[in-house]
Amino acid sequence: MEGWLNLTVLTLTPLAGAAVVLLGGGGCARRARYLAMTAALAVLAEAMLLWNRFDPLQGGLQLVERYAWVPSLGVYYYVGADGLSLLMLLLTALVTPLAILCAQAIQEKAALYFGLVLLLEAGLVGAFTAMNFFHWFLFWELTLIPAFFLIKLWGGPGRGPAAMQFFVYTMVGSVTLLLAMLGLFRATGQFDFPELARMGRSGELYALVAMHLPVGEFSPRTVMLALFGGVFLGFAIKTPVAPFHTWLPAAYAEAPTSTTMLLTGLMSKLGVYGLLRLALPIFPHEVRALGGVLLGLAVATVVLSAFTAFAQRDLKRLLGYSSINHLGYCVLGMVAATLGTAGEAGQQAAALNGVLLQMFNHGLTAATLFAAVGWLEERAGGRRGLDDFGGLRRVAPVYAGLTGMAWFASLGLPGLNGFVGEFLIFKGVFGLAPWAAAFSTLGLLATAVVILTVLQRVFHGPLNAAWETLADLTPGERLRFVPAVALMLFLGVWPAPVMNLINETVLRLAAHLQG
Repeated sequence: MEGWLNLTVLTLTPLAGAAVVLLGGGGCARRARYLAMTAALAVLAEAMLLWNRFDPLQGGLQLVERYAWVPSLGVYYYVGADGLSLLMLLLTALVTPLAILCAQAIQEKAALYFGLVLLLEAGLVGAFTAMNFFHWFLFWELTLIPAFFLIKLWGGPGRGPAAMQFFVYTMVGSVTLLLAMLGLFRATGQFDFPELARMGRSGELYALVAMHLPVGEFSPRTVMLALFGGVFLGFAIKTPVAPFHTWLPAAYAEAPTSTTMLLTGLMSKLGVYGLLRLALPIFPHEVRALGGVLLGLAVATVVLSAFTAFAQRDLKRLLGYSSINHLGYCVLGMVAATLGTAGEAGQQAAALNGVLLQMFNHGLTAATLFAAVGWLEERAGGRRGLDDFGGLRRVAPVYAGLTGMAWFASLGLPGLNGFVGEFLIFKGVFGLAPWAAAFSTLGLLATAVVILTVLQRVFHGPLNAAWETLADLTPGERLRFVPAVALMLFLGVWPAPVMNLINETVLRLAAHLQG
């Protein structure tokens, strides 16, 4: 097995699957979907096999492949995986087949649709494993192209403006990120993430920036802050962090359900992953210098998005703002962990473990909730308003029960997966930045009110007469929810498999970030 299976094969599998779907899907939507599902399940099987080969006690990069590409320009084909990368690979491999399973409504140009889904998966796998910026940036941009067309060609009535807004915002972030990293390359001659992280922690970057960049009257510290600002903006838009989040609600609301599942479950994690892989390790001193501002942005992301979700009447937009809220906890935990010192290693590790758990758990839970809203929208003839329903638990008890567990997981109910990550984040942040943790609890309260309101309006109360004949989940449709909900319950009761996978990686990152 070790002779052929590696990260390159994992990346090429969805690319090959996309080619097969485009060439063999023809005009039959069912065949195209089956071919895409076969490719996605092959990626899942390969990811599980790589997980089995991974040594979680090592903590550093494993499964490394490094070959000269354009060495004179610092460009190498350099891939590897630590606990963070492998966790994101497993999430990608789980959510993609779930999204394909929920794309039953895609009939027009189905081969193109599923080919783009697999192309998006290949971009994600490549971005989560690349360790050289040039190589990584190719995959980062690759994810943008299929996502744009998935919204533009198959979205709702407002798909045109939503797709364009998504493209423009993300492209602006890509440009600032590229310019900042080119500045670092001119100063260091390096594109490899581990080497740039070493230079950033040691302070060597300051000397190299002063020596090789035309800084003029600006101090190296000012230039480094500007470079960090370019990198941070690129990831803040993708995550998203307030106030760079305004593209998200429209994109999530207009995209077809299966595309929204990929956007919220996977693409938003690219922003958080980039902060953990590039921004924090390369710029720890700049993060500490701007710690108060960054904590303020994180708190605003948590609190304002939760209260904005409360004002929504469209269930997709409500979930979109709720998604921003949950990812705000990740930003909060990361920034607080960077502010820690050697004597606060325990709080740092707790916060960072919580961040990684939150990334995985939110990806699973949010994708499932969008699938639930999509199912309701299909059955209700396109209606998805908060006030359009009522009493559905009487006519669709299986749907109400399964999706109710996903809503409670999103709320952070103990015993379900959402609780563990949020608990660890707040455990760490309370010890590192008490004021930020205290203000962020307002977001927890608002989220609870939002979710309980949804449950009351949609599933309880008098049954709306329009839905008396609404059919419950069919046996086939239950496959959309049962595995995901079972995993939410499993990880809520026993998160050890994920914790064991990421803990050594987290300890290394915490040691790197200590001031």
